[in-house]
Amino acid sequence: MTIGHYIKDIGRGKEGARDITREQASDLMGQILDGQVSDLELGAFCIAMRIKGESVQEMLGFLDAIRQRMATFRAQAVAPVVVLPSYNGARKLPLLTPLLALLVARQGLPVLIHGANTESARVSTQNVLSALEITARPATDSIANGEVRFVPTSAIHPQLQHLLEVRNTLGLRNSAHSLVKLLAPCTGAHVLVTSYTHPEYADSMAATLQALGSTALLLRGTEGEAVADARRCPRMQGIHLGSCEELQARQEGSLAQLPELPADITPESTARYTRAVLAGELPIPEPVACQLRHIVALAAR
Repeated sequence: MTIGHYIKDIGRGKEGARDITREQASDLMGQILDGQVSDLELGAFCIAMRIKGESVQEMLGFLDAIRQRMATFRAQAVAPVVVLPSYNGARKLPLLTPLLALLVARQGLPVLIHGANTESARVSTQNVLSALEITARPATDSIANGEVRFVPTSAIHPQLQHLLEVRNTLGLRNSAHSLVKLLAPCTGAHVLVTSYTHPEYADSMAATLQALGSTALLLRGTEGEAVADARRCPRMQGIHLGSCEELQARQEGSLAQLPELPADITPESTARYTRAVLAGELPIPEPVACQLRHIVALAAR
């Protein structure tokens, strides 16, 4: 088998490239995940999609292939699993994805974080979780109410991890970096909490989640992470039963007061801050508290 005929369509440049159908996209990604393409074809696919951009139908087809092959967590309880993809990490601000996860778990909901360290110069969620003594678990394990589990992308599907790592060779992100933010590797009901970095992706991600019939909270991420910026509340959209609504408008205007955040963003410092917030010694940043309320509300629908 070969994906050359698909590259012929998607690789004609920004103006000449043609979208492929959902079924074709599923076949293409399936061949990649099954290890049936050469390194040359894989590189050509990554560059072609980077230039062309993914259509909603292509994203759906890619996700179809991944979902047919990925390992999943089993939920032990009736409560929906809150899924937090974490792939960007922190460069300037403390990484609060683990704090959000632990706050959600404190509400009695099971929380599944999946991710990989795709930015070697950044502090990753896995780094902070290790400092909090929360370790990675196999993707076939189960998860209970009030638990936080982290599963590496390699355990979801090794070839998906490989596709993420192509960036190390090409120096460019590819479709996998968007796809992993739309994955919920668990059985049963779930709430996907996901984010976009660039505003132009808000509409396409919302449309993809609507077409999937997902229940999700979509927001402008903090340095690419699916947690609200502790300094200013971002716009948040809720997706449920194929519809999308604005749950939270972006906070405008000047800030009266900045939250008390650690200047040191190391895993150890972030873990100490996280523990202090959980113990009530420091307040939960209001944007994070707002996001928490929306997650809990979506889980209750």
